[in-house]
Amino acid sequence: MKKNFVSILITNFNKGKYLEKTINSCLIQEYKNKEILVFDDCSTDNSLKILKKFKNITVVKNKIKKFKSSPLNQIHGVCQLFKISKGNLIFLLDSDDQFKKNKIIEINKIFQRNEKINFIQDTPFESFKKKKKLLKKKQHFFSIWPSFYPTSCIVFRRNLFVNFLKVIEKNKFSNLEIDARLSIYAHIKKQFFITKKCLTIYNFDETGISSKYKKFSKYWWKKRNEAFTYMIFLMKKFNIKLYLGPDYYLTKIINLFI
Repeated sequence: MKKNFVSILITNFNKGKYLEKTINSCLIQEYKNKEILVFDDCSTDNSLKILKKFKNITVVKNKIKKFKSSPLNQIHGVCQLFKISKGNLIFLLDSDDQFKKNKIIEINKIFQRNEKINFIQDTPFESFKKKKKLLKKKQHFFSIWPSFYPTSCIVFRRNLFVNFLKVIEKNKFSNLEIDARLSIYAHIKKQFFITKKCLTIYNFDETGISSKYKKFSKYWWKKRNEAFTYMIFLMKKFNIKLYLGPDYYLTKIINLFI
């Protein structure tokens, strides 16, 4: 089987307590044709000390945060790493999550079997204390975008991201993370694919980006509104007809009062 060159892009901010396990989960992959790149976004914990332990990874140290928004800073970090990456398959990984040992091999097999697939999400386990359970998708009932899993489950071909960068709107939508933007884009381009293989371990961190967006909270509704706005932008960009259902109008009404 042809071996794609793989780039693993890790964004980090103050995740020192997870970081070593995260990087080791990449290093122990049986798939050897890979590079590991880490963007550290001005960490003030022991992250940089941990990163110095690893000689066979590339580290980009950010000196000044570009945005006040965590989602926008995450997107900035991924874009900076992508610029220097060499892989034709790109794996995203948050610095508090881990890959299962066979992840890259299994995902590469899927890409090799179907060259029309350009975007894949695997099904993650959520790590909770010492037990593991399947993580539920981010469900969006009555919505026009797909249900999807978090950032660390996302893999794509390089050419998909090159095209995505043209419409990423990386300086806008301060509550909308890269997993939502990529999933919406892949869905519109009919490239969205989820495998049932469980290849990622997801760790919920109360200080993480997603912790701010508890269901039905003010920020959850703001994020939802931005997702609709972004999707409408993409649909117009690609001249695709759009049906706006009751969920859209409910979201708009609620955002008038928050």
